[in-house]
Amino acid sequence: MVTSKIKPAVQPTLQPRTIARQHRYLTWLSLSLMSFLGLMVLIVYESRWVYPEIQAYFSQTGSLTGQQLSTRSRVYLQNAQSELLSDQPEQAAIDAALINIELSYGLFDVHVYRRQYECTEPSLRDLNRLVEWLELGEIDRVAAVGELFAPIQCLTHIEMSQLDRRGVAINDFSESTRQHNQVLTYSSLLIFVMGLVFWWLHERQLRRTDYATQETFEWMQRAMRDPLTGIGNRSALHQDVLAKKHQSLGLILVDIDFFKQYNDAYGHPQGDTLLRQLAILIGETLNDEAQLYRLGGDEFAALIHCPDIETLKRYCHQLIEGLREAGFAHPAHPDKKGVTLSVGGSRFVAGEHTFAQAYEAADKALYRVKAAGRDGWQVTEDASPLHT
Repeated sequence: MVTSKIKPAVQPTLQPRTIARQHRYLTWLSLSLMSFLGLMVLIVYESRWVYPEIQAYFSQTGSLTGQQLSTRSRVYLQNAQSELLSDQPEQAAIDAALINIELSYGLFDVHVYRRQYECTEPSLRDLNRLVEWLELGEIDRVAAVGELFAPIQCLTHIEMSQLDRRGVAINDFSESTRQHNQVLTYSSLLIFVMGLVFWWLHERQLRRTDYATQETFEWMQRAMRDPLTGIGNRSALHQDVLAKKHQSLGLILVDIDFFKQYNDAYGHPQGDTLLRQLAILIGETLNDEAQLYRLGGDEFAALIHCPDIETLKRYCHQLIEGLREAGFAHPAHPDKKGVTLSVGGSRFVAGEHTFAQAYEAADKALYRVKAAGRDGWQVTEDASPLHT
């Protein structure tokens, strides 16, 4: 009777323990198989994914952020040569060449190029000197074309060097990845340890690549800024317009009246100071609602949200009145005034082609102000009659 009473008690105790051991065994085996399969899937995934990732990080085609700055800068200089050798009127050819040189300079003037390539500093000085000569009419077009060969040669050298470096980096990265895959494939006893090692190496590479990508974006941001005033340049203006497609915008072009005479009277360092002060003043006058750009020399631009033409007029009026209140002295002003501005504006819906039309309309309005005696503003809206 005792035995019969004990057996029912022991039987249910041993059965759950056996089931638990089997369950733990099956769980461990399942996890091991799942981990093994997961790592093998990871190996296959890496072999198909790492190489496109290399292209995404190191390739310089197919996206704006990937394209090499030296390549784009060289193309601008070659465009400038083409403009100088074209059959168009001399001043138009020089103006077009200057635009391309200024765009090239902005992309060329990168810290990494200055640090790694000895030809960068002399080439940038040559471009600065050439811009001054062209603006002052101290060099003919053919000679100016010759002055561009040295900077173009420097940029070509940078391109080839960067291509070589990128090729080495890609080969090193690919070789490292293949070695890891072989180790993980044929070392089944160490598969879990090697999986952790691979994960660690992969994460480290991602962090390094993220850091390199961040540096690339920072270089591009610097290339899109005017080094003197810290505001955007012509390339930044174009990109910002494209980023605001289908939005109603106002474009304001600002030109400092008799800036050459100001430089002659005070000197170029004081002229640079005035440019920085005006960049701050324009931003404050427009209530920091505008994106500001320096297009080169004494010409600024502002991009604003503009629901109607009256808003554009108000901004232009504020700009002129704000400068008059600031009262910057100009001892060489022909009209015995302080520093004055000529302002032209146009309203448009953002787009690739509409921006070109808006820029031309604002530029024409600006030059009508200059023809009327400067120190004023005019605006146009698409092809509408002039508003003042």
